[in-house]
Amino acid sequence: MTPALDERDRIRAAMERILAGTPERSNGALTIVALAREAGVPRNALTQRHLDLKAKFYDKVRARGQMPDSEKRLRQQIVKLKELREGDKAEIARLQADLEALVRVVHQLTVEKLQLWTELTTPDTRVRVLPTQPSPTD
Repeated sequence: MTPALDERDRIRAAMERILAGTPERSNGALTIVALAREAGVPRNALTQRHLDLKAKFYDKVRARGQMPDSEKRLRQQIVKLKELREGDKAEIARLQADLEALVRVVHQLTVEKLQLWTELTTPDTRVRVLPTQPSPTD
């Protein structure tokens, strides 16, 4: 499939409409998807064939002091991921503390088990005095 001869002109016109805030076919977002929809071309026309127009579009957006919508979304996602990472750090610290406590408990129980096992398996050579029953005269 060959691109239409006027494809570059349609993209340039769509670029101007979106930047002017007067889109006709798209939602006017500052994205390549909206630009492609506005120009009536497939998205890959901008991502594969007309990379220079894609770069020019983003350059114009930035020159106006604006940020492309895709960049805004990515920045918001970065903020969310950083928050999640901080939460994960706190949880990892709690889990490490719990792990250390559990290791101590397991060690203590192992020592106690060994002591009890030793007591059970070692013959007792001590002589024990058994309690006597009280005599009837007492």
